[in-house]
Amino acid sequence: MHHLSVARRTPSRRGSMHDVPKELMDTIHELEKLFSVDINKMHVIVNRFVSELEKGLSKEGGSIPMNPTWVIGYPTGDECGTYLALDMGGTNLRVCEVELPEEKGQFEIYQSKYRLPDEIKVGDSDQLWDYMAECVKQFLIANHEGQDLSELPEMPLGFTFSYPCTQNAIDHGILQRWTKGFDIDNVEGRDVVPLFEDALQRKGVPVKIVALINDTTGTLIASAYTDDTTRVGCIFGTGCNAAYMEEAGCIPKLEHMKLDPKLPIAINCEWGAFDNEKLVLPRTTYDAHIDKTSPRPGQQLFEKMVAGLYLGEIFRLVLVDLHNNADVHLFQGQDIFGLKLEFSLDASFLSDIENDPWENLMEVQSIFENKLKISTTEPERKLIRRLAELIGTRAARLSACGVAAICKKKGYTSCHVGADGSVFNKYPHFQERQAQALREIFNWGPEIKNDPIQVVPAEDGSGVGAALIAALTLNRIKQGIHAGVNVKRKNSLIPPTHPCW
Repeated sequence: MHHLSVARRTPSRRGSMHDVPKELMDTIHELEKLFSVDINKMHVIVNRFVSELEKGLSKEGGSIPMNPTWVIGYPTGDECGTYLALDMGGTNLRVCEVELPEEKGQFEIYQSKYRLPDEIKVGDSDQLWDYMAECVKQFLIANHEGQDLSELPEMPLGFTFSYPCTQNAIDHGILQRWTKGFDIDNVEGRDVVPLFEDALQRKGVPVKIVALINDTTGTLIASAYTDDTTRVGCIFGTGCNAAYMEEAGCIPKLEHMKLDPKLPIAINCEWGAFDNEKLVLPRTTYDAHIDKTSPRPGQQLFEKMVAGLYLGEIFRLVLVDLHNNADVHLFQGQDIFGLKLEFSLDASFLSDIENDPWENLMEVQSIFENKLKISTTEPERKLIRRLAELIGTRAARLSACGVAAICKKKGYTSCHVGADGSVFNKYPHFQERQAQALREIFNWGPEIKNDPIQVVPAEDGSGVGAALIAALTLNRIKQGIHAGVNVKRKNSLIPPTHPCW
């Protein structure tokens, strides 16, 4: 990895930076140049993003998969009943029981979280599915005290599986590739629904998977359920992604199915794969290192610059590089063993740094001493704080490019974008920085008091959204819209014009 060059120029002595030595100040300026994304660069990225979204819908396809989900249309608000939802995220497993009453836009949710052990993420297939089935079983036992599981009626479940899948039906999904640090053999290229259902059957759990969804699609549907101005759903958390509703007539790769051109189909973009060709994103040597050493080099390059899984690692790599650069004099004479452990810092570490309210950054000092056993000077802490700001701001501005691209492609000039995920909800100033980037991209001046396109906190997509999609799916079955029998899965919700119908 290349060292940062140290610029030899007079630093601008501004505000709280007045006591920062010249070497560190020069380094801060170099970092600012390296991680800043200006308005011209954002325009280039957005334009490329739009073309890549369109390419993903074409027959030829592109880096961004643009997967049709077979979630047809928005909820009406009339959905009701009790549904299970299972959310398999990058860090946790969440089981929910969701009650949709007759009142429009209302819901009640009961839920439990289970940690996904690291060894399961790289274990074997049966180990993964059996663990998940056991979690569902324990949830039902706890939530239905005094009842024997064998006496419970079969419950419909919406399965939030937030990994790129090819779906020919709503209850079917072939895993394209693992993301978020998962690397389990013998799952890629297979339908994950029967794999999980077999485990549920082995455990004696009375559950039927009626819908396989992505958390981003769930976010779109759940947000639209309570806010009818929602047009896009996004996740900015461990990973990043977006979903929106596309008309079948604008999806060339579905032309052979002869669908109604006006039929609205939710598209799971899987936009973490944007710019895998390395044409427009402002990648640094640190981004290149993360990609090269990842389980899937050359894939998910956009995600590796904006998702929570990688922000702490980018930060760590920069600090190690600066410490090794004799011109910078960072953490001089100290053993930085703790800082050398790969992925030892997560996005919450950066959040804590940015949340330090003190001028002399005493909380940053405590964080470094307690977690890394590194003593810091006040000037060093100011560099640390600025670096965290730069990495967090870059993530927010790049994510805004994706939001802007979908809105430009669809011609949305005013709408809400429902967003969820730990980075969006918890990372300091992420929402404000993202909103500022959208103002710059769309050139909204100060005379516009309310931004026409706003990214707002979403409803619970992986829980409520999954339950709603299960309800929408069962309603379609009742209406006879599903039709047909798939040779692999009975009662699959294959569109009536599908060749298997």
